[in-house]
Amino acid sequence: MATINAVKFDDDAPEELTQIEYGNDWPVVYVISGKDEAYVGETVNAAIRASQHLANPERRRLNEMNVISDSDFNKSVILDLESYLIKYMSSDGKFKLQNSNKGMQLHNYYDKLRYEENFAYIWNQLKSKSLAIHSIADIENSDLFKYSPYKALSFDQFIIVDSLVQALAEGRSNHEKSTLMVQGSAGTGKTVLAVYLTKLLTENAISSLYVDSDFDADLNLDKMTMNLKKIGPIKVGLVIPMQSLRKTITKVFGNIRGLTKDMVVSPIQVPKEHYDLLIVDEAHRLRQRKALSQYPAFDKNNRLLGFDNTGTELDWIMECSDNQLFFYDSGQSVKPSDIDKSRFDDLINKPGVKKFKLTSQFRCEGGNDYIDYVRSIFSDNPPLESKNFGTYDLRLFDDVEEMVKTIKAKDAEFGLCRTVAGYSWKWKTKNKAVAGAYDIEIDGHQYLWNSDYVDWVNTPNSINEIGCIHTIQGYDLNYAGVIIGNEIKYNRLLHQIEIDKTQYQDLQGKTSLKDDDALKAYIANIYVTLMTRGIKGTYVYACDDGMREYLRKFIL
Repeated sequence: MATINAVKFDDDAPEELTQIEYGNDWPVVYVISGKDEAYVGETVNAAIRASQHLANPERRRLNEMNVISDSDFNKSVILDLESYLIKYMSSDGKFKLQNSNKGMQLHNYYDKLRYEENFAYIWNQLKSKSLAIHSIADIENSDLFKYSPYKALSFDQFIIVDSLVQALAEGRSNHEKSTLMVQGSAGTGKTVLAVYLTKLLTENAISSLYVDSDFDADLNLDKMTMNLKKIGPIKVGLVIPMQSLRKTITKVFGNIRGLTKDMVVSPIQVPKEHYDLLIVDEAHRLRQRKALSQYPAFDKNNRLLGFDNTGTELDWIMECSDNQLFFYDSGQSVKPSDIDKSRFDDLINKPGVKKFKLTSQFRCEGGNDYIDYVRSIFSDNPPLESKNFGTYDLRLFDDVEEMVKTIKAKDAEFGLCRTVAGYSWKWKTKNKAVAGAYDIEIDGHQYLWNSDYVDWVNTPNSINEIGCIHTIQGYDLNYAGVIIGNEIKYNRLLHQIEIDKTQYQDLQGKTSLKDDDALKAYIANIYVTLMTRGIKGTYVYACDDGMREYLRKFIL
């Protein structure tokens, strides 16, 4: 089993490390820590590496070096353990890490599962030495972990990051502006990559970027480092259209060294400054002047930038930045105020716009097949037969209260399980804290809509409430319970899904749309989005008997 040896991190450390087992000429992982900062690294010679770190003014602020060693360690193991510790320590909250996030990539190696079983033991040892605070389970359910810029990238993600950096570098070198478009369905890691790239490009001004690693050839990091130098220091902003997700990411940025809360902006804030690069997450939720709750601020920005009332938040971003990077999924547009898909199609097909596609599924254990399956269920071309997705827990319930209770039981077991629903009920209790009041009634069971609109997932009472699409889009859940309301039904005579406009309670949505097919598409997107939040499973209840009968063909 792995052991941890500590030495004082000062000028005597290199000599002291030669005296401990595996402190010289053996692959190890180490943690150098101070009062509130730490650095995690790997090396094949801890004594030599300590000397190198002592020459770094940033490391000199730290005062203790803990060396993690094992007779079974090899280079692949320590790279994996280093990545693991960076990922978990950055989200634990005990320290802000001095590490760059460049170069962290998932990789396989011989007997990997056996070694990784030992990582949990190492984490508990770090906790016992007060180098960590929280349990692995608590960390994995935290927003800081889910949206950490220290996530190890898959091979596909790394290739896209490398290509995006190269495209920006070429544009800078040629004094050209770049528009980059990354498309990916739910769960493909768009938000994680947006945060990752924001940190990577922001810390690009630091001259010591990743110089502490003694392994980079296989990751092609020399090429990336060269491209980052071509880009140089730039002003980066991360645009997040949805208020709830924006607040969550803002909190994450406040806990990551090198990032600041004011780097996360809403589209309405964009015209206040000019940016070298704007990274836009959930770009499909950028708005046009249609079905808005408030128009004055929108019109003010259009006047400020010289646009008439046809100007959109997409136009603002193009005007206020030299370079743009959009993360986009047309299938997650859920309101008429979202910019029409045709506008993005025009941008995507514009000459010079570079396009990339994310395909690997990171959220849902049912994989991309499950995502495609759900999308087809709510389409005019449903699956020909039901499918099984291995251990992914997909269930249809005949009793809504039984489903809600099951979600609560899963939350007690795993944490981060919530019940969500479509817009089939009015928000009667909004701003009204009245005892006994409720918003939703189904078969005699009464429920409340989300009492908090922003960061609802993390509020203490959210497990006892029903979340709407705007509280959950962009978030991960361990299990999601989805209530399908009476605004979407199945016509058993015509064998097709239909909408009931009278049951759809988003007033701005239905009054601004004259085309029922367009409204049907938005409603279908809402339910596909809700049903692709669950990592481990999705539970479904449909209010309409016909819809429930239809879903039974595809969900057990």
